[in-house]
Amino acid sequence: MKLYYFIVFLVAGVVMVGCNTNHRGEVVGVYQRTFRAEVPNGMAYIPAGSFLMGPVDQDITFSQIGDNKQVSIPAFYMDEMELSNSKYKQFVNWVRDSIAITSYLNDDKYYIHPKGTTKSAANSRKYIDWDYVAKNPPFKNKKGQNTTSKLENMYYQGDDRVFDRNEIDVSRLKYSYAIYMLRDAANHQNDKKMKRSDFILRDSLAIYPDTLVWLRNFTYSANEPYAQGYFSHPAYQNYPVVGVTWRQARAFTVWRTKLQDAAAQDGRHLTQSRLPYDLPSDAQFEYAARGGRIGTNYPWGGPYIKNAKGCLLANFKPGRGNYTDDGGLMTVKVNAYLPNDYGLYNMAGNVAEWTSSAYDEASSSVVSDLNPSFTYNAKATDPEVKKRKVVRGGSFKDVGYFLQNSTRTYEYQDTAKAYIGFRCVTSFIGRDIKDRN
Repeated sequence: MKLYYFIVFLVAGVVMVGCNTNHRGEVVGVYQRTFRAEVPNGMAYIPAGSFLMGPVDQDITFSQIGDNKQVSIPAFYMDEMELSNSKYKQFVNWVRDSIAITSYLNDDKYYIHPKGTTKSAANSRKYIDWDYVAKNPPFKNKKGQNTTSKLENMYYQGDDRVFDRNEIDVSRLKYSYAIYMLRDAANHQNDKKMKRSDFILRDSLAIYPDTLVWLRNFTYSANEPYAQGYFSHPAYQNYPVVGVTWRQARAFTVWRTKLQDAAAQDGRHLTQSRLPYDLPSDAQFEYAARGGRIGTNYPWGGPYIKNAKGCLLANFKPGRGNYTDDGGLMTVKVNAYLPNDYGLYNMAGNVAEWTSSAYDEASSSVVSDLNPSFTYNAKATDPEVKKRKVVRGGSFKDVGYFLQNSTRTYEYQDTAKAYIGFRCVTSFIGRDIKDRN
């Protein structure tokens, strides 16, 4: 027993010395691993800066949204391109497979069990082994055929079936999440009656894009091929995802954050920022679209939508409706046309994009001039005017006015359109990516 206690005390002493290398009782701080900033995959680094937010030339008379304001924006990362069908489909497939595995399959091969527990342990928490799922999709065998009768409830049933095919019932593809609303918590910090749970936003929604927007948004148009294949056909995998509501776009940012966190918990080394992903704010989008240029109308810098050779520089509605004049009838690939000075593609045209900001005509007069953002989490019972979200960039169906850096419009958060997509941002930790101190 004496030898046992001696060994314990010796180990404890080594641990204490290892944690505090200063033997004089000085405060030396807590050791943390060295952080090295690295641009996340598919994103561009947007340096901190200041700019004049608002119109520099044209404005619609009496629009009441034409105020200029100088604001400063901290550095952040932004997706170089609009989110593609392929990337959003990764989200859809993740939700599909997780529902199939957790709700219908009881095969332990699809799970990872925590160390120290057995597969038969009643209370052991299991985690989906996504590496195994990638190699062994639950819906198909090696020949691409469905082999699991347990998954029948995932398919359309009865009269909803067409030609007796097994097709996923997309209404079952729901994603549930919870996020802590820091702004709400800050606004009620002195209210002793409120608990932490009062500031947690919980949402559950179907995340499959509305493919019928191609017919609904264009009255009496023969857009059935787009409704049938735009999201599912591989020919459109690098085209921007559309038919996604603002709430679905926010759900994607939450999932993207959790996907990155799961990789970190799995022991994989991450060097890039691990702060949450989000939709860009109204100010962030305009600042990034300007590409560091001052007083410009469009992301490419010039005052015109054509270059010196007469070529159109974005995908929009030229003239009186010659949609093909710019090289694209409807949407084009997410990396079409030239990027701006920050390396961002299609910040004007192709599809308009959701932002995180709520829309109010007078918001510029109340927001801060330091990283401004006007947000409101509208509930289902709120009036429609509170459900407006800022939309930026203009789309393939818009005239040139909506392509201007300063132009802002809105759409309701629960609506999906064939001409609205999104891209993500995440904060940069530090002053400047080149700052080594």
